[in-house]
Amino acid sequence: MLADDTIRTTLRTAWHLQPDGCTPLDGEPTTSTRTVAVGDRRYLAVLVAAPDRPRFEAGLAAAEHLARRGFDTGAPVRAADGALSAPVGEHVLALVEFVPGRPLDGADPVDQQWWGDRLGAAHRGLAGFRHAGLAEWHPLRPDAPYLSVAGWLRPALTGAVTALTKLQITDRLTVGPLHGDPRPAAFRLDHGTGRIGLVSWGRAGFGPLMYDVASAVRHAGGPERARELLAAYEAAGPVPVAEIEGSLDTLLRFRWALEADAYARALVTGDPAAADRCRAGLDEARAALLD
Repeated sequence: MLADDTIRTTLRTAWHLQPDGCTPLDGEPTTSTRTVAVGDRRYLAVLVAAPDRPRFEAGLAAAEHLARRGFDTGAPVRAADGALSAPVGEHVLALVEFVPGRPLDGADPVDQQWWGDRLGAAHRGLAGFRHAGLAEWHPLRPDAPYLSVAGWLRPALTGAVTALTKLQITDRLTVGPLHGDPRPAAFRLDHGTGRIGLVSWGRAGFGPLMYDVASAVRHAGGPERARELLAAYEAAGPVPVAEIEGSLDTLLRFRWALEADAYARALVTGDPAAADRCRAGLDEARAALLD
């Protein structure tokens, strides 16, 4: 990961800012995010690999789009030349607004209401937004060679893709820009203002809005534990109730399939030090997919 001095230099040259402080967000020097202080203002500096720039900038543009409509999104601060990000060696760097507050508690009924309401409002606010970098939401390939890491994987993922394909043939799903991973930690509740922000737009994409809803339900612990979340989304979001009820199980299953795919790929091609975490993730996905 880039040295803090390099990040400071880029902020001075590309954004014409003189940082008073630049520290790892979570205290780890290898983290991809830094907190940046400039006078009494606080920002986040976010690094991604250069090949990921199109999707990264699509997420930044989505956050900017919502910010113009009054949402707290960690919107990008454009560089002096108007760019959303600046190249730094083999990476690109973006500067985004810091959104204060605590993450939502996915198990708390009141927090679930805010969670569903803000996700629904974001989906409405993104209606009509387009960006060339928005990734297709369906990267799952049941023929991927790394799925041989476990005998149950390929049949389970094939079944999830088949079920989704059948659903899309028989029902017209509401599509649009996606946050990509609307977990509780992506929402920020500011007790001082009562405002709730939605940050972390790095996985933004385009597809059925129910994919975002299913992702939130997965993080809440399943449909039975996500009643308040779903009720709030139904009231605030653009997806009809009949579509939510008819597609949630299939999209939730597909969400678990994507998670299993990611763990399998990481187990075969990733850092060996993360092998135990990947195996635990696969076990959790197996239980959900084969239940």
